[in-house]
Amino acid sequence: MDLKRVSNEDKLKLCKTYYKAGFLFLPFLWLVNFVWFFQEAFTKPSFEQQKQIKTYVIRSLIGTSIWMVVLITWITIFQLKRAEWGETADKISFIIPKGIP
Repeated sequence: MDLKRVSNEDKLKLCKTYYKAGFLFLPFLWLVNFVWFFQEAFTKPSFEQQKQIKTYVIRSLIGTSIWMVVLITWITIFQLKRAEWGETADKISFIIPKGIP
């Protein structure tokens, strides 16, 4: 979608929708929201909806950052403790079968 062809009201609605959808365990949408609307929020000439878009863009970046920290922490802990957790770790891990020889 070319944001140049979209009205400022529609940009705000779309930005708000992506921000809210990120709370449905879809943090990737927060990243998309940040990348997609960054220029609208910070580099374009001032317009009425820009302040709200800027708020959603900043919050989307914060949400993405928190999810990344949580994900990296979980992966690190899981990999370091996997042997200690034994069979429990195998039950909660994703194992790809090797296939039939």
